[in-house]
Amino acid sequence: MPEQLEMRFWGVRGSIPTPEAANLGYGGNTSCVEFRYGGLPPMIFDGGSGLRQLGLALEREFPSGGECRIFFTHFHWDHIQGVPFFSPMYRPDWAIRFCSSHEPEVLETSLAEQMRPPFFPVTMPAKRAVRSHEQVDGNGLAMDGVRVRPILLHHPNGSIGYRVDAGGHSIVYATDHEHGDAATDRGLTEQAAGADILIYDAQYTPDEYESRRGWGHSTWERGAHLARQAGVQQLVLFHHEPLRSDEGVSAIVKEAQAIFANTIGATEGWHVSLG
Repeated sequence: MPEQLEMRFWGVRGSIPTPEAANLGYGGNTSCVEFRYGGLPPMIFDGGSGLRQLGLALEREFPSGGECRIFFTHFHWDHIQGVPFFSPMYRPDWAIRFCSSHEPEVLETSLAEQMRPPFFPVTMPAKRAVRSHEQVDGNGLAMDGVRVRPILLHHPNGSIGYRVDAGGHSIVYATDHEHGDAATDRGLTEQAAGADILIYDAQYTPDEYESRRGWGHSTWERGAHLARQAGVQQLVLFHHEPLRSDEGVSAIVKEAQAIFANTIGATEGWHVSLG
Protein backbone atom coordinates (compact mmCIF):
# COMPACT_ATOMS: atom_id res chain seq x y z
CA MET A 1 0.00 0.00 0.00
CA PRO A 2 1.47 3.41 -0.96
CA GLU A 3 2.54 5.72 1.85
CA GLN A 4 0.30 8.68 2.63
CA LEU A 5 1.32 12.32 2.81
CA GLU A 6 -0.47 13.67 5.88
CA MET A 7 -0.95 17.19 7.15
CA ARG A 8 -2.44 18.72 10.29
CA PHE A 9 -2.97 22.38 11.22
CA TRP A 10 -1.87 23.46 14.71
CA GLY A 11 -1.91 27.25 14.16
CA VAL A 12 -3.67 29.22 11.42
CA ARG A 13 -3.86 32.82 12.65
CA GLY A 14 -1.67 35.70 11.47
CA SER A 15 0.34 38.29 13.37
CA ILE A 16 -0.72 37.54 16.96
CA PRO A 17 -2.59 34.79 18.84
CA THR A 18 -6.29 35.52 19.31
CA PRO A 19 -7.72 33.38 22.14
CA GLU A 20 -11.18 34.88 21.74
CA ALA A 21 -14.46 32.98 21.65
CA ALA A 22 -15.47 34.48 18.30
CA ASN A 23 -12.26 33.18 16.66
CA LEU A 24 -11.93 29.68 18.05
CA GLY A 25 -13.93 27.89 15.38
CA TYR A 26 -11.06 28.33 12.94
CA GLY A 27 -8.48 28.79 15.68
CA GLY A 28 -6.50 31.48 17.44
CA ASN A 29 -2.92 30.16 17.38
CA THR A 30 -0.29 31.49 15.01
CA SER A 31 1.30 29.56 12.15
CA CYS A 32 2.23 25.92 12.63
CA VAL A 33 1.55 23.03 10.24
CA GLU A 34 2.69 19.41 10.64
CA PHE A 35 3.48 16.98 7.81
CA ARG A 36 4.03 13.22 8.05
CA TYR A 37 5.16 10.72 5.46
CA GLY A 38 5.91 7.05 5.98
CA GLY A 39 8.31 6.39 8.82
CA LEU A 40 10.01 9.78 8.61
CA PRO A 41 10.11 12.01 11.69
CA PRO A 42 7.47 14.75 11.77
CA MET A 43 8.13 17.75 9.52
CA ILE A 44 6.87 20.99 11.06
CA PHE A 45 6.43 24.22 9.14
CA ASP A 46 6.76 27.35 11.28
CA GLY A 47 6.93 27.62 15.04
CA GLY A 48 4.09 29.94 15.94
CA SER A 49 2.07 29.53 19.13
CA GLY A 50 0.46 26.38 17.70
CA LEU A 51 3.80 24.66 18.24
CA ARG A 52 3.09 24.41 21.97
CA GLN A 53 0.15 22.03 21.57
CA LEU A 54 2.00 20.08 18.89
CA GLY A 55 4.90 19.55 21.28
CA LEU A 56 2.61 18.12 23.93
CA ALA A 57 1.01 15.81 21.36
CA LEU A 58 4.40 14.56 20.20
CA GLU A 59 5.45 13.77 23.75
CA ARG A 60 2.31 11.70 24.21
CA GLU A 61 2.89 9.89 20.93
CA PHE A 62 6.60 9.27 21.52
CA PRO A 63 7.00 8.95 25.32
CA SER A 64 10.54 7.57 24.99
CA GLY A 65 11.74 10.47 22.86
CA GLY A 66 12.06 11.10 19.15
CA GLU A 67 13.09 13.57 16.51
CA CYS A 68 11.57 16.17 14.20
CA ARG A 69 12.43 18.89 11.72
CA ILE A 70 11.11 22.44 11.98
CA PHE A 71 11.17 24.50 8.77
CA PHE A 72 10.86 28.26 9.16
CA THR A 73 9.52 30.63 6.53
CA HIS A 74 11.09 33.62 8.31
CA PHE A 75 11.74 34.94 11.79
CA HIS A 76 8.92 37.36 12.49
CA TRP A 77 7.70 36.73 15.99
CA ASP A 78 4.39 35.08 15.13
CA HIS A 79 6.34 32.33 13.35
CA ILE A 80 8.85 31.58 16.12
CA GLN A 81 7.06 32.48 19.36
CA GLY A 82 6.11 28.85 20.05
CA VAL A 83 9.73 27.65 20.08
CA PRO A 84 10.40 28.50 23.75
CA PHE A 85 7.28 26.51 24.70
CA PHE A 86 7.96 23.44 22.54
CA SER A 87 8.18 20.83 25.29
CA PRO A 88 10.44 18.32 23.47
CA MET A 89 13.12 21.02 23.58
CA TYR A 90 13.52 20.38 27.30
CA ARG A 91 14.19 16.66 26.95
CA PRO A 92 17.58 15.08 26.18
CA ASP A 93 15.90 12.15 24.39
CA TRP A 94 14.69 14.41 21.58
CA ALA A 95 16.65 15.56 18.51
CA ILE A 96 15.37 18.66 16.76
CA ARG A 97 16.62 19.89 13.40
CA PHE A 98 15.90 23.53 12.66
CA CYS A 99 15.80 24.38 8.94
CA SER A 100 15.54 27.62 6.96
CA SER A 101 16.92 29.30 3.86
CA HIS A 102 19.52 31.12 5.99
CA GLU A 103 22.99 30.02 6.92
CA PRO A 104 23.02 27.83 10.05
CA GLU A 105 24.67 30.55 12.14
CA VAL A 106 21.97 33.07 11.23
CA LEU A 107 19.22 30.56 11.96
CA GLU A 108 20.70 29.65 15.33
CA THR A 109 21.18 33.28 16.37
CA SER A 110 17.69 34.33 15.24
CA LEU A 111 16.00 31.66 17.33
CA ALA A 112 18.22 32.25 20.35
CA GLU A 113 17.63 36.03 20.41
CA GLN A 114 14.09 35.70 21.74
CA MET A 115 15.36 33.39 24.50
CA ARG A 116 17.62 35.64 26.48
CA PRO A 117 17.11 38.28 29.17
CA PRO A 118 15.04 40.37 29.39
CA PHE A 119 12.74 38.55 26.97
CA PHE A 120 12.75 35.01 28.40
CA PRO A 121 14.14 33.37 31.55
CA VAL A 122 15.53 30.21 29.91
CA THR A 123 18.23 30.64 27.26
CA MET A 124 18.48 28.41 24.21
CA PRO A 125 21.78 26.81 25.35
CA ALA A 126 20.05 25.66 28.54
CA LYS A 127 17.60 23.53 26.58
CA ARG A 128 18.38 19.85 26.80
CA ALA A 129 17.33 18.44 23.40
CA VAL A 130 19.95 17.65 20.77
CA ARG A 131 19.70 20.53 18.31
CA SER A 132 21.09 21.14 14.84
CA HIS A 133 20.68 23.93 12.28
CA GLU A 134 20.43 23.32 8.55
CA GLN A 135 20.23 25.54 5.48
CA VAL A 136 17.72 24.63 2.77
CA ASP A 137 19.22 25.94 -0.46
CA GLY A 138 17.59 26.34 -3.86
CA ASN A 139 17.91 22.64 -4.59
CA GLY A 140 15.74 21.79 -1.63
CA LEU A 141 16.03 18.85 0.71
CA ALA A 142 15.46 15.17 -0.13
CA MET A 143 14.53 12.68 2.60
CA ASP A 144 13.54 9.08 1.87
CA GLY A 145 10.83 9.74 -0.69
CA VAL A 146 10.10 13.33 0.34
CA ARG A 147 11.38 16.44 -1.38
CA VAL A 148 11.05 19.86 0.23
CA ARG A 149 11.74 22.80 -2.06
CA PRO A 150 11.91 26.47 -1.01
CA ILE A 151 9.81 29.11 -2.79
CA LEU A 152 10.83 32.76 -2.73
CA LEU A 153 8.04 34.99 -1.39
CA HIS A 154 7.57 38.76 -1.13
CA HIS A 155 7.56 39.95 2.49
CA PRO A 156 9.34 42.57 4.63
CA ASN A 157 12.71 41.15 5.80
CA GLY A 158 12.21 38.21 3.43
CA SER A 159 10.23 34.99 3.57
CA ILE A 160 10.13 31.65 1.80
CA GLY A 161 7.38 29.13 1.22
CA TYR A 162 7.82 25.41 0.69
CA ARG A 163 6.59 22.77 -1.72
CA VAL A 164 6.45 19.27 -0.25
CA ASP A 165 6.33 16.36 -2.72
CA ALA A 166 5.89 12.77 -1.54
CA GLY A 167 4.18 9.64 -2.79
CA GLY A 168 2.99 11.31 -5.96
CA HIS A 169 1.26 14.12 -4.06
CA SER A 170 2.21 17.68 -3.24
CA ILE A 171 1.32 20.48 -0.82
CA VAL A 172 2.47 24.08 -1.19
CA TYR A 173 2.81 26.20 1.95
CA ALA A 174 2.90 29.87 0.92
CA THR A 175 2.21 32.16 3.84
CA ASP A 176 3.47 35.69 4.50
CA HIS A 177 3.50 36.69 0.87
CA GLU A 178 2.35 39.99 -0.62
CA HIS A 179 1.24 39.72 -4.22
CA GLY A 180 2.24 42.39 -6.71
CA ASP A 181 5.90 41.64 -7.41
CA ALA A 182 5.74 40.14 -10.91
CA ALA A 183 8.80 37.91 -10.68
CA THR A 184 7.91 36.52 -7.25
CA ASP A 185 4.28 35.95 -8.22
CA ARG A 186 5.37 34.15 -11.37
CA GLY A 187 7.77 31.94 -9.42
CA LEU A 188 5.08 31.03 -6.89
CA THR A 189 2.62 30.16 -9.66
CA GLU A 190 5.20 27.90 -11.29
CA GLN A 191 6.10 26.19 -8.01
CA ALA A 192 2.44 25.67 -7.10
CA ALA A 193 1.55 24.17 -10.49
CA GLY A 194 -0.48 20.99 -10.16
CA ALA A 195 -0.29 20.80 -6.36
CA ASP A 196 -2.94 18.85 -4.49
CA ILE A 197 -3.23 21.60 -1.88
CA LEU A 198 -2.17 25.25 -1.88
CA ILE A 199 -2.02 26.88 1.56
CA TYR A 200 -2.04 30.62 0.88
CA ASP A 201 -1.72 33.84 2.88
CA ALA A 202 -5.20 35.39 2.74
CA GLN A 203 -5.01 37.82 5.64
CA TYR A 204 -6.83 40.67 3.92
CA THR A 205 -9.90 41.39 1.88
CA PRO A 206 -9.27 43.43 -1.29
CA ASP A 207 -10.68 46.54 0.44
CA GLU A 208 -8.50 46.06 3.52
CA TYR A 209 -5.41 45.57 1.40
CA GLU A 210 -5.64 49.09 -0.06
CA SER A 211 -4.62 50.62 3.28
CA ARG A 212 -2.09 47.88 4.05
CA ARG A 213 0.11 47.82 0.99
CA GLY A 214 3.68 46.97 1.93
CA TRP A 215 2.69 45.09 5.07
CA GLY A 216 3.61 41.76 3.47
CA HIS A 217 0.31 39.93 3.13
CA SER A 218 -2.13 39.02 0.40
CA THR A 219 -5.88 38.64 -0.13
CA TRP A 220 -8.33 35.81 -0.53
CA GLU A 221 -9.08 37.11 -4.04
CA ARG A 222 -5.47 36.80 -5.15
CA GLY A 223 -5.32 33.33 -3.63
CA ALA A 224 -8.38 32.20 -5.58
CA HIS A 225 -6.96 33.47 -8.87
CA LEU A 226 -3.58 31.89 -8.13
CA ALA A 227 -5.22 28.53 -7.44
CA ARG A 228 -6.93 28.67 -10.84
CA GLN A 229 -3.78 29.75 -12.66
CA ALA A 230 -1.63 27.07 -11.03
CA GLY A 231 -4.18 24.31 -11.54
CA VAL A 232 -4.19 23.15 -7.92
CA GLN A 233 -6.86 20.84 -6.58
CA GLN A 234 -7.68 22.64 -3.34
CA LEU A 235 -7.06 26.11 -1.92
CA VAL A 236 -6.71 26.59 1.84
CA LEU A 237 -6.94 30.21 3.01
CA PHE A 238 -4.42 30.74 5.83
CA HIS A 239 -2.88 33.34 8.18
CA HIS A 240 -6.28 34.70 9.16
CA GLU A 241 -6.41 38.37 10.16
CA PRO A 242 -6.38 38.56 14.00
CA LEU A 243 -9.45 40.84 14.00
CA ARG A 244 -11.41 38.46 11.79
CA SER A 245 -14.07 36.37 13.55
CA ASP A 246 -15.13 32.90 12.50
CA GLU A 247 -18.11 34.48 10.79
CA GLY A 248 -15.79 36.80 8.88
CA VAL A 249 -13.50 33.97 7.75
CA SER A 250 -16.49 31.96 6.57
CA ALA A 251 -17.68 34.96 4.58
CA ILE A 252 -14.41 35.35 2.68
CA VAL A 253 -14.26 31.59 2.06
CA LYS A 254 -17.68 31.85 0.42
CA GLU A 255 -16.51 34.76 -1.74
CA ALA A 256 -13.37 32.87 -2.76
CA GLN A 257 -15.45 29.84 -3.73
CA ALA A 258 -17.17 31.94 -6.38
CA ILE A 259 -13.77 32.16 -8.12
CA PHE A 260 -12.26 28.82 -7.11
CA ALA A 261 -14.89 26.36 -5.92
CA ASN A 262 -12.67 24.02 -3.91
CA THR A 263 -11.67 26.58 -1.29
CA ILE A 264 -11.73 26.18 2.48
CA GLY A 265 -10.45 28.16 5.46
CA ALA A 266 -7.55 26.67 7.43
CA THR A 267 -8.84 25.30 10.72
CA GLU A 268 -6.83 24.17 13.74
CA GLY A 269 -6.99 20.43 14.12
CA TRP A 270 -7.94 19.79 10.49
CA HIS A 271 -6.16 16.67 9.22
CA VAL A 272 -5.85 15.44 5.66
CA SER A 273 -4.25 12.32 4.17
CA LEU A 274 -3.23 12.25 0.50
CA GLY A 275 -2.82 8.84 -1.07
